[in-house]
Amino acid sequence: MPPHPDPLAPLAPRLPSPLQEVHDERFARQGLRLLLKRDDLIHPALPGNKWRKLAPNLRSVAETGHRRLLTFGGAYSNHLRATAAAGRLLGLRTVGVVRGDELAGRPLNPSLARCAEDGMLLHFVSRAAYRRRADPDFHDELRARFGACAVIPEGGSNEAAVRGCVPLGEELRGRTDVAAVACGTGGTLAGMAAGLSAGQRGLGVPVLKGGFLGGQVARLQRETFGGPRGDWWLEERFHGGGYAKVSPQLSDFAADFAERHGLPALDEIYVAKLLFALTRLATEGAFPRGSTLTAVVTGQSFPLKA
Repeated sequence: MPPHPDPLAPLAPRLPSPLQEVHDERFARQGLRLLLKRDDLIHPALPGNKWRKLAPNLRSVAETGHRRLLTFGGAYSNHLRATAAAGRLLGLRTVGVVRGDELAGRPLNPSLARCAEDGMLLHFVSRAAYRRRADPDFHDELRARFGACAVIPEGGSNEAAVRGCVPLGEELRGRTDVAAVACGTGGTLAGMAAGLSAGQRGLGVPVLKGGFLGGQVARLQRETFGGPRGDWWLEERFHGGGYAKVSPQLSDFAADFAERHGLPALDEIYVAKLLFALTRLATEGAFPRGSTLTAVVTGQSFPLKA
């Protein structure tokens, strides 16, 4: 009997993702090497941590027979874009619950327009309703409205996603002293840190303000592994005012960094904040001389304004 085809074949990844050294005098002056873990090249439609986090959830969905996915995100959510693209590629219906009911009557920004083009039904809710995004009763209300569906949490961060990010850390074993990633919901850091070897450290740079992420990463590790895993810490100073808040200084830094190193335009919501943080920390002497730092490039650039 021939083997059953892989239901996730359209999402076949490029793994391990490439590791690219960049020569930057701001790091060299401090005796540091900088590497880029090019997770943005894993899959053209689901770049970076979105593939690592979504693929395990999508495999679980395929095994249950659900044909509709429902998930949550803000107006510039990379997770919503990745879920919509995965739905198109896999022939699944998708519903995106979007924070901010005031957006319902406005033209879609480029990120949400891409979701709609990929077939995602966008459902705008108030911020008060959005705070119920983890409430099972709210999920039942949404199922009553949209029909039977598999629910994937905001950012895709759950036990399956955390386990899906463990190989990211494993791919960096013996290659770096510090593995750094920008954080929205904490799932990537929780898994990556668990995959690193003894003596390596994981660094998370939150892109949202609020100081809640440390507890969230600890909770995800506890739910996934039964307790803490790996050596990790957070640098909370570089959110720039909150999610999708991008200053002229950050935009200038992103454009300059990409030009210096022959890179495509940097994603300003996550990747630029991460690289800006590493550059600032390096100049502050935060890392011992002789250290190798690796920045995980988790996404592709997308314009913030139409």
